[in-house]
Amino acid sequence: MATTELGQALRRWRNRVPPRSAGLPEGGRRRAAGLRREELALLAGISVDYIVRLEQGRATRPSPQVVEALTRALRLDPDERAHLFRLAGLAPPGPETVPGYLTPGVQRLLDRLADTPVVVLDAAMTLLVANPLYAALMGDPSTLRGFARNRVWNHFLGAPDRVRHTPEQRREFETRVVAELRSVAGRYTADPRLRELIDELRARSDRFDELWDSGAVGRVESSVKTIDHPDVGSLTLDCDVLRVDGADLRILVYSAEPGSEAAEKLRLLSVLGTQSLTSHRPA
Repeated sequence: MATTELGQALRRWRNRVPPRSAGLPEGGRRRAAGLRREELALLAGISVDYIVRLEQGRATRPSPQVVEALTRALRLDPDERAHLFRLAGLAPPGPETVPGYLTPGVQRLLDRLADTPVVVLDAAMTLLVANPLYAALMGDPSTLRGFARNRVWNHFLGAPDRVRHTPEQRREFETRVVAELRSVAGRYTADPRLRELIDELRARSDRFDELWDSGAVGRVESSVKTIDHPDVGSLTLDCDVLRVDGADLRILVYSAEPGSEAAEKLRLLSVLGTQSLTSHRPA
């Protein structure tokens, strides 16, 4: 019964989300006004086949991460989110776990900042959602899974990103992200996923382990970042960190001074998207 209700609820919620409200084109023939399955899969970062299996009742136990992704993509309110968790056979996350709910206000903010690179992180600095211009600037995060979506894990254990750091900037950044993660761990002591993240970082990164034991204090603040893009070159941008205290979210907004070279490059990226100019050049 719960599985059937889960599929019915997903279809009902999918059909009520206008593509335009999710930043998607409305072109082509549609049997319903809402999202197609492939569009929901794109927004949630999961496969179309898995969406089909959930709606048909052939997938019975989506993970909490999948449920949160569907919550964001379907723009569910807090009561609907809790209902979706229960339909999936899961207990809704309590106050002891890192929240991953994208509030309607934050979603509206993202919708209005289409011409600005924006990414939303949870308290543990795991990427929840990024707009298309952020993907064009920093690389498409839609294929990232598991801890690879976490900013701290990516810095210490993942592939190098496009942000250029001086040695001093790198030391300061590392100190601040580790200090903030320690603070978050103190607030969400019962979150097993957060504990697993910290244990892996301590086991595999000597630098992280050293900073964790150092007792460093601080948190990630707004800063100026230089980003080396493979097609448009170097951009120096303001990176402002906006905090949504009630939902414990961090919104990173990248902007350039109007009329500057960096602003022109951002405009080019808004057209280029995530495709590469260099990949189409003859050898």
